[in-house]
Amino acid sequence: MRAANSRKRLTDALRETSDDLLRYFVRRLDGEDAADALADTMATAWTRVNAMPTDPEEARMWLFGIARNVLLHTQRGNIRRSKLADRMRITLSLRTAPPADAGSEIRDAIDRLDDDLAELIRLIHWDGFSIVDAAALLDIPASTARGRYQRAKEGLREALAPVPR
Repeated sequence: MRAANSRKRLTDALRETSDDLLRYFVRRLDGEDAADALADTMATAWTRVNAMPTDPEEARMWLFGIARNVLLHTQRGNIRRSKLADRMRITLSLRTAPPADAGSEIRDAIDRLDDDLAELIRLIHWDGFSIVDAAALLDIPASTARGRYQRAKEGLREALAPVPR
């Protein structure tokens, strides 16, 4: 009975406060983030429903306390993502891109391989994985990967062999 009463009180408190909570978030976050933050606040309130005060004004303040914690968490996440994106932009700007046609014959030859062979070649030669690690990523036994790798190399040799004139 107490749990049902707590859920009803929370439902009533959320019904009364949700518009104010959404405005609180909209003034501080982008629209989509604001909606997500409101949903997170509601979900957190439901998990802690038994901690909600019985007085309606205290319950409102309790919900805003949860909202503030959600806001701080969201803002910290946004800052971390922004800093990561900045570091990635700097890292990528320091790298010089090869000419667009560099290696096009090899890419074309790889694209003509069966999908499983092509992906194995890409994982090993482009991404730097060992055959064993590539096998684990592809969820195949290492022995199968070794056999496929040999077939892929043979296919590439044939595809890249000079055409006799």
